[in-house]
Amino acid sequence: MLLLILLFTLTYLAIYYYFKQRFCYWTRRSVPNLEPSIPFGNISPPWKNIPPAVQYVNFYKEFKARRQKHGGVYLFGKPMYIPVDAELVRNILVKDFQYFSGRGIHFNSERQQCLDNLFFLDGPRWKTLRQKLTPTFTSGKMKMMFNTMLDCTGPLLKKMNEMADSNEVIDIKDMLAKFTTDVIGSCAFGIECNSFETADSDFRKYGKSVFEENAFKALKMMLAFNYENLAKKLRITILDKDVENFFVKISTETYNYRVRNNIKRKDFMQILIELKEVEKSLTMKELISQVFGFFVAGFDTSAATLTFCLLELACNYDIQDKLREEIFDVLYEYNGEITYEALHEMKYMDQVINETLRKYPVVSMILRKCTQDYQVPFSNSVIEKGTFTIISAMGLHRDPEYFPNPEKFDPDRFSDANLSKIRTGSYLPFGDGPRICIGMRFGMMQVKICLITLLKNFEFSLNSQTKMPPELDFGFITTAKGGVWLNCQKLNKDLLQ
Repeated sequence: MLLLILLFTLTYLAIYYYFKQRFCYWTRRSVPNLEPSIPFGNISPPWKNIPPAVQYVNFYKEFKARRQKHGGVYLFGKPMYIPVDAELVRNILVKDFQYFSGRGIHFNSERQQCLDNLFFLDGPRWKTLRQKLTPTFTSGKMKMMFNTMLDCTGPLLKKMNEMADSNEVIDIKDMLAKFTTDVIGSCAFGIECNSFETADSDFRKYGKSVFEENAFKALKMMLAFNYENLAKKLRITILDKDVENFFVKISTETYNYRVRNNIKRKDFMQILIELKEVEKSLTMKELISQVFGFFVAGFDTSAATLTFCLLELACNYDIQDKLREEIFDVLYEYNGEITYEALHEMKYMDQVINETLRKYPVVSMILRKCTQDYQVPFSNSVIEKGTFTIISAMGLHRDPEYFPNPEKFDPDRFSDANLSKIRTGSYLPFGDGPRICIGMRFGMMQVKICLITLLKNFEFSLNSQTKMPPELDFGFITTAKGGVWLNCQKLNKDLLQ
């Protein structure tokens, strides 16, 4: 018994000593830091159920309240660097990108070829692949896919009409996610997903599985994120095998069928096929991983943006009416037809979407890994190679210094007259610098097409089931806890009158 007590005591002291040593890291480097606690550091214990996005916003606010331009926190014993000053953020993402070019997430590329894509890759392989794929997201390529995307509004409109006729309350996130699933399935694979007809199509099921959170998945992500060497030894994978198998199978079958039968279609898969078959600049593994990355990037992100946009429009009738009037005015000039050119004339729509992304950035935190020692410009502090940096996009977007009255939904912040007032480095809905979201144009086009389709046919109002103000849920993508529930009513206005 005495031996057990002694063993327990020694173990406790060893753990205590380890954490005390680790928790001196930022102090030794003259970086302002928050007081950590053993063993979680500055992260709240799991039982408090606070989403990471909220925690990092709180870190941002705490350093800001202390008038610090940067700070350090601890995730368990791992030091995390938090830039607060917008100019420093801009330096990290753009000017000094060479010091912070990596994301540093271990994903076991040998066992998970679907993750061998732009989001996870670092170093020379990321740079080479980025150069190959950048031409696939030009405005010309987007225009090529426009009609393919527009065709997906038919099932959405049909379902919305049915629900409006029956006065059903709409779970708008679920509705919009079905639309974006159809869009991505069609544009990435050339496959009709029929999400509105099939209760749980394979694309919807496996797409949801990628973003579903559970304790085991959270543990794997923590290991992959914080303990790369251990994750490698344990052969940790962060994508479920059935999800991996489904996307490898569907990508391979689609590619083989099209090449054998010389089928060409105006979609993302066609662009990748041409890169592989004609330019010989893409391997089959790269093709599969990029299709998967494209699907996942557009699956939940656009649906989340649309959800929060409609939530705010339902709460602000004046903004909803103003946007609808712009839609009517512009489409009138195009005989009521939604065209690629019409989208680019809707300036107020751009403002509404930009303000939605300000208040609810889809990815609330931007992760970078320091690839070489970095001298912080305004201090004597040096960020060591290998240190993770987390930029709270939501913290910046809701900072009253940069966006006065940040809780107010105000599209006029992004008017031509006010754009110059936005501080460089303070607005990061798609990231910034060389790793800015490559699919930004595609996502914006998808959101605009959907908004036009809905607002020219329906008026939206808030249902009492929606919790206000919205509380953020767990997950990589920013979502509202409990969902967003809206009422919708058909409009009688004739667009061409």
